[in-house]
Amino acid sequence: MQIKLPVHVSKILNILEAHNYEAYVVGGCVRDCLLGKSPADWDITTSARPEQVKALFPRTIDTGIKHGTVTIMMGKSGYEVTTYRVDGIYEDHRRPSEVTFTDSLKEDLMRRDFTINAMAYNESRGLVDLFGGADDLKRGMIRCVGDPEERFEEDALRMMRAIRFAGQLDFEIHEDTLRAIRTKRELLRNVSAERIQMELLKMMISDHPDIIRTAWEVKLTDIFLPEFNQMMITPQNNPHHRFTVGEHTLHALTCIPANPILRLAILFHDIGKPLTRSTDEEGIDHFYRHDKVSSQLTRVILKRLKFDNRTIDLVTTLILYHDTRFKDPRGNGRRQVRRMMHKVGPSLFPYLLKVMEADVRAQSTYMQEMKLDILAETEEACQEILAAEDCLSLKDLKINGNQLKDLGISEGKTIGSILNTLLSMVLEHPELNEYIYLEELALKIYARLTEENKE
Repeated sequence: MQIKLPVHVSKILNILEAHNYEAYVVGGCVRDCLLGKSPADWDITTSARPEQVKALFPRTIDTGIKHGTVTIMMGKSGYEVTTYRVDGIYEDHRRPSEVTFTDSLKEDLMRRDFTINAMAYNESRGLVDLFGGADDLKRGMIRCVGDPEERFEEDALRMMRAIRFAGQLDFEIHEDTLRAIRTKRELLRNVSAERIQMELLKMMISDHPDIIRTAWEVKLTDIFLPEFNQMMITPQNNPHHRFTVGEHTLHALTCIPANPILRLAILFHDIGKPLTRSTDEEGIDHFYRHDKVSSQLTRVILKRLKFDNRTIDLVTTLILYHDTRFKDPRGNGRRQVRRMMHKVGPSLFPYLLKVMEADVRAQSTYMQEMKLDILAETEEACQEILAAEDCLSLKDLKINGNQLKDLGISEGKTIGSILNTLLSMVLEHPELNEYIYLEELALKIYARLTEENKE
């Protein structure tokens, strides 16, 4: 077979080979080419030692010189070139304590995680596939190179990577590899929260985010997301539902675009339900205030997984309001839409509607069509409100604090109270957002506050 290499990559390989070194593209880029995809990165492996690589190219960066990696700059692009190596002991189940350079491509490929990532290619020799990676690609199979327990002992994060690749590629995981994950799952406790977070995110934005079911089946979620386990066993005996909380979540994940914020919001939107479940006299389950509990619990989990504050704020806001019931959004209920757009933020509100829609689509058919119709009407109302440039925040008010000071209102606390009262009025009646009305209303509110303070 033949892979069309980028010009710069081909040039690097040719220079190394011209000086009697072996050189190949390796790993994910080979896998992607065999799948008919365009690789995002081109990694190169070579028999040349780092200092020998640096001697052949005028512009290099010591990216990971200790582990044999040098980045060669070609124009504005960088290409990582790593010397064939054999890894030493993985004392922390994350990275080798030391590496030993080798002249053997086979030894280098043997240390890699999965067969589909352990193939090499160059234009002179073609495809080097020592472990059946090409056949596994055809079969749609994720399989460790060699003994899977040894591979997971070396780097415990590979267990999550196996599941993530299965979700990205829609592949099955070989039974031996799955068995090894069950056996070695406790090793994941040695992996940093940051690395687990990255794999979880990649899993969530894959074409099959419901692959997290596999992580639950092999008890890997026991380690990184035990709260999910409770969702999978919590029933929802309610006309609006047909699945357990966890199964509902898995279905909802497949109903929403592959956006990190949206997928995380859906993953956690009902995580508080196991804590809020109650059953009435007729055997109907209820989950009162689960939206608030889910938002609070999600904040704790996302902090534990070292997510950034912006992501945490966006996700928890969506969860807090995901169970909002809109009524008559095309009529008098438009006031409710404006108020919710104010609470959530105009830019985040469309995200909220997508979360709500995915939630509904994963419920039972009971009243489902009506719920979806209301959401569609709410989206239309949102677009019309934005087009009309209705006031949705203090900055949109046609009066500000300085103008209130010009009216003789000097106390900062009083100014803030008046502005918030005016905003509340304008959210109900957008036609009031004119300076002449707001000035009159502000003076009336100030007079009332002054009288109340006298009393």
